[in-house]
Amino acid sequence: MWLKPEEVLLKNALKLWLMERSNDYFVLQRRRGYQEEGGGGLTGLLVGTLDSVLDSTAKVAPFRILHQTPDSQVYLSIACGANREEITKHWEWLEQNIMKTLSVFDSNEDITNFVQGKIRGLIAEEGKHSFAKEDDPEKFREALLKFEKCFGLPEQEKLVTYYSCSYWKGRVPCQGWLYLSTNFLSFYSFLLGSEIKLIISWDAVSKLEKTSNVILTESICVCSQGENHYFSMFLHINQTYLLMEQLASYAIKRIFDKETFDNDPVLDDPLQITKRGLENRAHSEQFNAFFRLPKEETLKEVHECFLWVPFSHFNTHGKMCISENYICFASQDGNLCSVIIPLREVLAIDKTNDSSKSVIISIKGKTAFRFSEVKEFEQLVAKLRLKCGAASTQYHDISTEVPISSESVDTSDDIEVQSLTCQRECSKTVNTEALMTVFHPQDLDTLNSKMLKEKMKEQSWNILFAECGRGVSMFRTKKTRDLVVRGIPETLRGELWMLFSGAVNDMAANPGYYAEVVEQSLGTCNLATEEIERDLRRSLPEHPAFQSDTGISALRRVLTAYAFRNPKIGYCQAMNILTSVLLLYAKEEEAFWLLVAVCERMLPDYFNRRIIGALVDQAVFEELIRDHLPQLTEHMTDMTFFSSVSLSWFLTLFISVLPIESAVNVVDCFFYDGIKAILQLGLAILDYNLDKLLACKDDAEAVTALNRFFDNVTNKDSPLPSSVQQGSNVSDEKSSHIRVDITDLIRESNEKYGNIRCEDIHGMRCRNRLYVIQTLEETTKQNVLRVVSQDVKLSLHELDELYVIFKRELFFSYYWCLSSPVLKHHDPSLPYLEQYQIDCQQFRVLYHLLSPWAHSANRDSLALWTFRLLDENSDCLVNFKEFASAIDIMYNGSFTEKLKLLFKLHIPPAYTEVKYKDPSKGDELSKEELLYFSQLHVSKPVKEKETESAKNSPEKGKGKVDIQAYLSQWQDELLKKEENIKDLPRMNQSQFIQFSKTLYNLFHGDPEEESLYQAIAIVTSLLLRMEEVGRKLHSPTSSTKGLSGAVCASGGPSEGQTESHLKKDPSSLREELQWSFAFEQILASLLNEPALVKFFEKPIDLKAKLANAKTSQLSSRTKK
Repeated sequence: MWLKPEEVLLKNALKLWLMERSNDYFVLQRRRGYQEEGGGGLTGLLVGTLDSVLDSTAKVAPFRILHQTPDSQVYLSIACGANREEITKHWEWLEQNIMKTLSVFDSNEDITNFVQGKIRGLIAEEGKHSFAKEDDPEKFREALLKFEKCFGLPEQEKLVTYYSCSYWKGRVPCQGWLYLSTNFLSFYSFLLGSEIKLIISWDAVSKLEKTSNVILTESICVCSQGENHYFSMFLHINQTYLLMEQLASYAIKRIFDKETFDNDPVLDDPLQITKRGLENRAHSEQFNAFFRLPKEETLKEVHECFLWVPFSHFNTHGKMCISENYICFASQDGNLCSVIIPLREVLAIDKTNDSSKSVIISIKGKTAFRFSEVKEFEQLVAKLRLKCGAASTQYHDISTEVPISSESVDTSDDIEVQSLTCQRECSKTVNTEALMTVFHPQDLDTLNSKMLKEKMKEQSWNILFAECGRGVSMFRTKKTRDLVVRGIPETLRGELWMLFSGAVNDMAANPGYYAEVVEQSLGTCNLATEEIERDLRRSLPEHPAFQSDTGISALRRVLTAYAFRNPKIGYCQAMNILTSVLLLYAKEEEAFWLLVAVCERMLPDYFNRRIIGALVDQAVFEELIRDHLPQLTEHMTDMTFFSSVSLSWFLTLFISVLPIESAVNVVDCFFYDGIKAILQLGLAILDYNLDKLLACKDDAEAVTALNRFFDNVTNKDSPLPSSVQQGSNVSDEKSSHIRVDITDLIRESNEKYGNIRCEDIHGMRCRNRLYVIQTLEETTKQNVLRVVSQDVKLSLHELDELYVIFKRELFFSYYWCLSSPVLKHHDPSLPYLEQYQIDCQQFRVLYHLLSPWAHSANRDSLALWTFRLLDENSDCLVNFKEFASAIDIMYNGSFTEKLKLLFKLHIPPAYTEVKYKDPSKGDELSKEELLYFSQLHVSKPVKEKETESAKNSPEKGKGKVDIQAYLSQWQDELLKKEENIKDLPRMNQSQFIQFSKTLYNLFHGDPEEESLYQAIAIVTSLLLRMEEVGRKLHSPTSSTKGLSGAVCASGGPSEGQTESHLKKDPSSLREELQWSFAFEQILASLLNEPALVKFFEKPIDLKAKLANAKTSQLSSRTKK
């Protein structure tokens, strides 16, 4: 059967495949070991064995046909066959129908594009007669039952899909089933009595990539916690890989970018995630990225058709893509032609009466687009009319050509009128002209050579506008790209930046929004505005526009308005440099929407505290350097050099390193091609300086060489005055260096590295994002462990294991407890210790798993009191340092420290009387009861709590970082370490009763249980008598006789007496004379009993407890 053309990794492929036939363009191969006498030797036997153990739905076809263009190492699989007869039929068809046609093409690229298009057409033709559903409900139900039985995950865990594959354990393949669910990658195999069960959480994946190894040509490598896992023999490995990539990305976003995740209507409920839904989402993201549409757009329909291109007089084949608000078209190769038609611009939608199956869309500006050979075109016309409400216009004279008026009108005029009206109403301060037109008006009387060249550029664009239209719905062709590479004329720069970035659509959808935000943000004072004020004078200070109040005020308004719009980003350094350049060429409102497009769509996650997006693209850049400049990789011992050097390139789009007149040309290409343009230029710069960099002995020398190169980059065609140009200010000393024109450099980057595809960059971004985030998480962990290790006796290895368990328990809440209030508390911008905090419910689970006192009958109460003791700031959350300190005392504390911990658990603020709603459950607390009791002490007025939180967190409040508050907090922590046992409050009678009961519960089940009971009975009796003697000095009435008899029975307390007394009405106890004990009294009494001292000083194996907790953490969660 014909296959969708996909690249094939041929490394080691000849060990698995033998060539049967070949010509200049195609290769027919047979699987080694198939139809060979003797099975093809040892290799053939191994390959045959591997293929035979595969499930029937995933067997490797024994024959395949590959397409190869001359002088290229890239092969595309285009067909496979189960037998020789089937594959021969395909081969003969190719020879008869394709071979003769290929000889007429001039370029290899055209040959590959033609073959791909033809094969896709054949697949589409075959698909017309296939009505088989993609997923078989019965098979999926069986797989779901097997998944639940094998792994025992909670029922909320949603299985997305499953595949038959092989998991490589060393050099041995284990055939089994791979299950992909919302939170886990799971594999199960059971062969010849050997069971393999593997569960990897998506958020723990640090690397996910397709690889090639010695035995198999293609496999998927999953790296988790430093260990690589290889899966191979998939029927559709690319589809499987993309789905795994999406699920891993989804898990990362859900945990580390909660705000964005919550606002995502598609992924808001993980239980609704399906394989088809994820695939549709991937298509929508690709659609939005390619056409630069708002994130909210969702791809609804795709139709293969032809678009009439009037200026070229031919129909180009491609796809019409329809979303809620746009109709878009892209030719088959993607670069030949593309069009974006906003439904707001549509005037009429019609169909022709001939056999061409044409749809005609008329828009403002006397422009019409004709799409022909559209399947079900009548239904499509009806849908589109309903969608946009366009009135039908009768086209009586429509034939095969739809003219485009040479007097096309800029469709953004109406938008500007609306927004200007709103601006006048809301704010009189917003600039309505680009700063360049104010500070550098073009003087038509003095036309020098540079101005003449600028006019020629403008004329070239006007010719293009006459042919392709002007505005958002213009045809975008290869000629458009060529003109962008040459540099956009100054007068058209703002308009075209808006167009190519898609910002024109954002502004059209939100008329008057900017003026309203400016007004609302006026006068606000926070950390972002303070940073903005500090950086205003540092933004292009040499330019006269930013030496005046006009430019500075415009820059302030745009940055403050954006910080108000998106407080999550607020303001980040480098935004001021970028915005100042935008303001030079775009009107103020346009500059704002350009900034929105850059920060939220084109450079996602760049402008925040962790600059994850920039780090990801730097990792992509390093990967491209390894692929395209291997000699540089071999020379540089540390690849982090490129990251440190290139960070400013990415954050400021080269504006901070290139002269302004050259940098704007880079921005032109960025708005047209996205991050691809920056990556290509970076490679071209390194390639240009390759010999110098190879001669450098250290990083400092390499940095100097690059800086000298940037100083000598010029723009000989720039019409900017020499007073503004930075490249013209280079001193005579540097004039000996060769000058490089930015246009030549950009053209060279396109010629050498233009074959880098946007799809490949997207894949590399996804892959490296996992690595970057896991690296940042590892840094967070190491910093937390470094801080905590100074205050505990636990070893670093034990702390590491404890941290993993602590964090994992928190993440389980992200998986299945969507309504948990804890989810909103993870903020990567917070100090390391505050990034991960658990609530009382999660603390109870960990207490049950790790505490040596978890066998106690009242373990839930102990967990509750311990949590309340650790939660000193009363926010109902405990961080890792507090959690580790409690575990450390339980395992490594001295007798006195452990006893002091128990004592503090039974006095306020930790202790609270627990009343069980359901006595039938014994001492077990429900989740609701646990959360209720944990919050009992949070009863302060709101204002007081806000004041305290501002004190406790120096980064909160008005956005200022209060150094004094940090010092005060640090001093308080030092004083806590010097806590004296004499400062502990006394324990009253009801607390002492509970304390005694806890001790009895702790001793239950111990080998020395009887002697421990007797010891505690003696101690209790002694303490009560001491208190009785002390009280007789003040009162002749004794009130402890009954209590003493109840607690101090020989051999331990009488169960009935103890329970009846413990349940005695508290009011009657209060009526009696109150008595209490100091900690020193209890400590001195217990030290007299060797059995008790031995019990608390007995060493406990924490290593075994941690290992058991790691293995049972998930299963214990399942049982609850």
